[in-house]
Amino acid sequence: MEHAVPVNSSSSTEFQQHSLVMSSEQSQSLNSDLETLNHQESMVSDGESGVSGATSNQFLELGNGLVRIFEGDRVHDLIKRRFLSGLGSLGKQATVTAIYRNTYSGIIDQARMKSFQILTKAMEDKCNGNANVKFAWFGDSTDEICKIMKHGFGSQINNNNGLYGCGIYLSPDDSPLESVKNLKVDKNGLRHLLLCRVILGKPEIVHPGSDQGHPSSEEFDSGIDNLLSPKKYIVWSTHMNTRILPEYVISFKASPCLKGFRRIREPAGIPTSPWMPFPAVITALSKFLPPTTVGLIAKYHRDHREKKISRQELIQRVRQLAGDKLLIAVIKMFSSKHRLGPSYAMQTRVQNGVRNDANHDERSSHSKGAWTDSFMHE
Repeated sequence: MEHAVPVNSSSSTEFQQHSLVMSSEQSQSLNSDLETLNHQESMVSDGESGVSGATSNQFLELGNGLVRIFEGDRVHDLIKRRFLSGLGSLGKQATVTAIYRNTYSGIIDQARMKSFQILTKAMEDKCNGNANVKFAWFGDSTDEICKIMKHGFGSQINNNNGLYGCGIYLSPDDSPLESVKNLKVDKNGLRHLLLCRVILGKPEIVHPGSDQGHPSSEEFDSGIDNLLSPKKYIVWSTHMNTRILPEYVISFKASPCLKGFRRIREPAGIPTSPWMPFPAVITALSKFLPPTTVGLIAKYHRDHREKKISRQELIQRVRQLAGDKLLIAVIKMFSSKHRLGPSYAMQTRVQNGVRNDANHDERSSHSKGAWTDSFMHE
């Protein structure tokens, strides 16, 4: 692996000035705060950027062109604070070990940055002055992060299950948990995230099970899972290396509970005997969901029967596609019809079995997950 290079004065200044191109009205929270700090930093010498000694750090194997920013640096502290607060109560169990800035000092890197600037301006013209540029998280292994920094996005598309079509899935800056939950730990016990600037333009709703790989019309530019409270930004494969600009790498250590935190921890004694056969679940869901979504659920069921995925993975994917509310309603209808409804005591025991390691919404989601998990069977 190549070591990080020192900050190039001209490229660093150009990179900081790049942040000023986009007005604070285009983005919120972390976006506007970082732009303010970048503006202030551009007024001082590059020697004050706090990167001395970076080459001695063990994590510089993440790629060429990275320089470390340290505790006490305002950008470092802002990113760290935003990341940990976005994890909710789980943030208490995570420790940020290092943050790196992408200097875009190489010739090709500078071309990528300028291309992003040009496309931002073009998107502003298309969208009446608002390119809708956001900061967003993307998580992957050390090797994949290194590939992205050197060559751009590519093989990472194959790692996201394709639930929302063919593209790169990022999570909003206030929802890093979406990008953290499936991260693997590297040889140093670390996980890594990219903090990227993303050109969203006008997004369109993309439903689970979609096979979309580009905007559905010229009106739209990207995908989003929910307009009011998004958890996923979808940048189509056709645009992934022109509309995503990786700016920072965050390395952190976390409690083992962050690995597979969505797994349901049920207390001993909770029965998991069959109540509703999976084929019956699929049949019932077909009355409410689009054929493409139902087909994907059926595919995951086949994968499970062929031992390609675990039962827990099957349950999680069905929950993602159908949603807990619909699943619970379907199971309740089936239980009522066949007089197999769960007792109130059992529901209480399942709910009380959920760990208090997440916020209220996550506890509610886990409780629903335990309920659906217990009453769906092959």
